[in-house]
Amino acid sequence: MNLFIIGDVHGCFHTFQELLKRWDPATEFLIQVGDLVDRGAYVPETVELARSLSEQYPDSTAFLMGNHEDALLHHFGPDGPYRGWLRWGGRSTTDQYRARPDLLARHLLWLEQRPLFWENEHVLVSHAGIGTSDQAYNPDSSDGLLWTRTPLRRLPQLQVVGHTPMPQSEPKFDKATNALYIDTGAVFGGNLTGVRLSPTGQPLDIILTPVHLEDLLE
Repeated sequence: MNLFIIGDVHGCFHTFQELLKRWDPATEFLIQVGDLVDRGAYVPETVELARSLSEQYPDSTAFLMGNHEDALLHHFGPDGPYRGWLRWGGRSTTDQYRARPDLLARHLLWLEQRPLFWENEHVLVSHAGIGTSDQAYNPDSSDGLLWTRTPLRRLPQLQVVGHTPMPQSEPKFDKATNALYIDTGAVFGGNLTGVRLSPTGQPLDIILTPVHLEDLLE
């Protein structure tokens, strides 16, 4: 199957729906790089759509953990509240879930099961990327694959990552590290990006979906 990889959604539900129309479940494996939650206007709807797709297509979808999901889980976990998260996106998420506690409980169970990365022989997808630090695979480290913004390790595989919004709202390929960055800042008024790759990592198509204005908080 070809790969269809989607960048950071951040509650941009209608934009996410539009981009998903370009995905063919019969021939493509869908991977989303994490950060479904926070900052946008439709966080519960976005997570529910992703959760439903993962149940409907368990053998052809992978929704990964992002640093915002990780922070949400810490906030609602035994060590919470996480006040730092509330300041950088979590407040709108908690406000949206306040009247929907049953949905929040369901989503917390699903989100805590999200994998940290997906890989085959030719492609590795994670939220922020595998850096050069010895903490690269530690999800709690600032140098780890949920948080790093340092140059990535050059792997035998193509790395596809989100996390760091790209200038001009377009994906960027870093030849030196063989890494493709696909967070194109939808929630900041940019695009939601979908990248279609062959199983061997050859680019087949790049789809830029301008954010729907209704997805943005006023």
